[in-house]
Amino acid sequence: MHSQQVTLRDNLDAVKERIARAAERAGRRAEDITLIAVTKKFPASTLREAFDLGLRQFGENYVQEFEGKFPALQDLIPQGAHFHLIGHLQSNKARKAADMFRTVQTVDSVKLAHRLDSMGAKLDTMIEVKLSEEDSKEGASPSDVPAIADALRNSKNLTLTGLMTMPPWSEDPEQTRPYFRRLADLARRENLVHLSMGMSHDLEAAIEEGATHVRIGTALFGKRRKD
Repeated sequence: MHSQQVTLRDNLDAVKERIARAAERAGRRAEDITLIAVTKKFPASTLREAFDLGLRQFGENYVQEFEGKFPALQDLIPQGAHFHLIGHLQSNKARKAADMFRTVQTVDSVKLAHRLDSMGAKLDTMIEVKLSEEDSKEGASPSDVPAIADALRNSKNLTLTGLMTMPPWSEDPEQTRPYFRRLADLARRENLVHLSMGMSHDLEAAIEEGATHVRIGTALFGKRRKD
């Protein structure tokens, strides 16, 4: 456990340094970029170690998986832990998501916006935009974004903060950069400030293109267990 914590501290320092260098190159402030630690497939104990090292923003992909961890983590919420849902949300899991998460980054339809609003919980939301042709990727088409944005802006309980995307996987960040640029353009058209984009292998390109939230898993915690 001790050696794992040392490794996590070292990894966190390295990620913060990468964020700072990328922000400097882009003429931005590192403190304006939110590091979301992606903890899917890792136990609650790993998340607590990250919290002890100062991390407060955590991203989970699966409502059902997080449901198993959440009871062991609820005491961290009054201390500042903020849980983001960054995976696809089915309408029938909206109630559970609203109970556990403070931000849902993956609203991808007007229907889901209405469903989440009807749960009555105050939530920050982002619209997930699909910018690639990959069948495996979720998200709204760019042409649907204005209608979803209107639904979120007109809701009683939801606050629209920005857009998120998941580009096609590539080892080369320059292959994903155009997707980041497109999301930034779309956000400007909708007068949205926040952009959730960029992961362990391409966070620099994302920050250079305007990311305000980067979702980092492997660079912090190492490779995930395969189920």
